Amino acid sequence: MQTTTQPLLVFTPTNWKEYQLIDSGNFEKLERFGNYITARPEPQAVWDKSLPDSEWQQQAHATFKPAKEKGAEQLIDKGEWFVKQGMQDKWWVNYQHKNLKLRCKTSLSAFKHVGIFPEQAANWDFIAEKVALLQKPKVLNLFAYTGLASVAARQAGAEVTHVDSVKQIVGWAKENMEGSQTDNIRWIVEDAMKFVKREVRRGSIYQGILLDPPAYGRGAEGEIWKLEQHINEMIRLCSQLLDKENHFFILNMYSMGLSSMVGENLVRSHFKQAQNLQCGELHLTDTFGKKLPLGSISRFSSM
Repeated sequence: MQTTTQPLLVFTPTNWKEYQLIDSGNFEKLERFGNYITARPEPQAVWDKSLPDSEWQQQAHATFKPAKEKGAEQLIDKGEWFVKQGMQDKWWVNYQHKNLKLRCKTSLSAFKHVGIFPEQAANWDFIAEKVALLQKPKVLNLFAYTGLASVAARQAGAEVTHVDSVKQIVGWAKENMEGSQTDNIRWIVEDAMKFVKREVRRGSIYQGILLDPPAYGRGAEGEIWKLEQHINEMIRLCSQLLDKENHFFILNMYSMGLSSMVGENLVRSHFKQAQNLQCGELHLTDTFGKKLPLGSISRFSSM
């Protein structure tokens, strides 16, 4: 069956009420998460800020300052948050659209992340829509992080398996599930590649697969993941797990070195049943109209 591909698209969430990208530029982004505003690094924001630094300093409740490796020319993700008095280190952010009611515990981590990737709301809506069209589908979420995609699939009626290699992150995802008044997600603390290989040997089948790998990571037992080296094998294995008739599939990749066409080629190579393939970029738009790219996406469904 010939895969049909739509022109390269740009995906942006439109249903946020408790999140806002206020400004971006000079390799930083200024964001509102619920009641708090953060300033943190963003390597894609190569343009000038629209607001002066003084305005950023006035608005931000918490500012992340990256550490610098000894002898390194480029900043790394690890660093330190500088917070104003009254700023909480943990708080809740809500996302609601149609039947989705998601709550995320937001926290200031040592790696600049806060537990939520707001651009992924475009996928949460897609997941909920596709799950609702299937009869109690089984959904696999790989590299699942704090689990909002898992919760979205579960709220829409899916049986969900959530896989992440970091025990503490899976615990965070459980808190998000409970905070979202949801239950019965299957939690797996394991290297994603190892889990998928075992599922292929078992002959397991899923109607939905979500794949959001990091550029680099370590498994539960120290296994090394490098996106460019391992993504082709991972997609090949996932193609053996996906139901041939009733299905949806999402691939996200956040790597400045990889074009969205890479995702398209991977999907076209391994998923012969793919129809209505959508490929492009996820992005957020700040209040001044600047579009901040936040990764490539390739997704398709049988519905």
